Amino acid sequence: MAGFDHQAVLLEEALDSLNIQPSGIYIDATFGRGGHSRAILQKLNVQGRLLAFDRDAEAVAFAKKQYADEPRFTIEHCNFDRIAEVIEQYGLTGKVNGVLMDLGVSSPQLDDAERGFSFLRSGPLDMRMDTSRGETARQWLARVKPADLINVLKKYGEEKFARRIAAAIVEARAQHEITETGELAEIISNAIPVKEKNKHPATRSFQAIRIYINDELQAIERGLKGAISVLAKGGRLSVISFHSLEDRIVKRFMRNVSSRPKLPAGLPVMEADIKVPFRLVARPMVASEVELAQNPRSRSARLRVLERCL
Repeated sequence: MAGFDHQAVLLEEALDSLNIQPSGIYIDATFGRGGHSRAILQKLNVQGRLLAFDRDAEAVAFAKKQYADEPRFTIEHCNFDRIAEVIEQYGLTGKVNGVLMDLGVSSPQLDDAERGFSFLRSGPLDMRMDTSRGETARQWLARVKPADLINVLKKYGEEKFARRIAAAIVEARAQHEITETGELAEIISNAIPVKEKNKHPATRSFQAIRIYINDELQAIERGLKGAISVLAKGGRLSVISFHSLEDRIVKRFMRNVSSRPKLPAGLPVMEADIKVPFRLVARPMVASEVELAQNPRSRSARLRVLERCL
């Protein structure tokens, strides 16, 4: 855990988007290895406060050790979809000046073969972000019905060879249980007739299985609703997404809450007279050429920002 050199994606852009006030209250909803948290704390004075969330026990342990003597910092071992509930317990609902969400799997999770996220380094087929609960990818693949597997690969991986891959997995597991990520990656690779240039054949399938195992997309929707419910007036929600499925959810959510409702014809109210509590801030931001050169994982990152104005 201590050996990872984590580069926070879109760091400067995220900090700017939060419009940090030195004595404000902020939430890092996805601590990871603390790149964004560290930068936020540097901008806070002694009255400022940062609350972090992470469902990964290793990340929480790292944070508690790293910030053991930091009175402005607190971390909760839970998913960010519980933001509203936890912030209510702290008595801070409506007082939070900014929430940052950095979605998807973290670099340390990807780089540690033992966590089972990587198709490049073989390890136990786990894929759980919170290893203290839930079903592993190994357990799920051993029992899932072919039709359900096809659906997951299509829905969460947008994999056009889902049927071929599912058939190959079912055939392989009939011989013996699939226990290692390397074996699963090889099964998937052999099942795909046409390979994409500069993209591992297992990329989409591993993404799909990971998203399903961790209930990621539904958690994003719950987390976004919770985040805006805790913001103070002028507070901002900044969200970094890494693939189209995540970004679509974030884009749709932010657009919906920042738009005036369509009213039926004939009502004695003009749409222009309806005040909307949120507004979109700037255009979506992407990594600079400099960051892309330093951190290739930032190539698909997109930052969207929403501000509470009422």
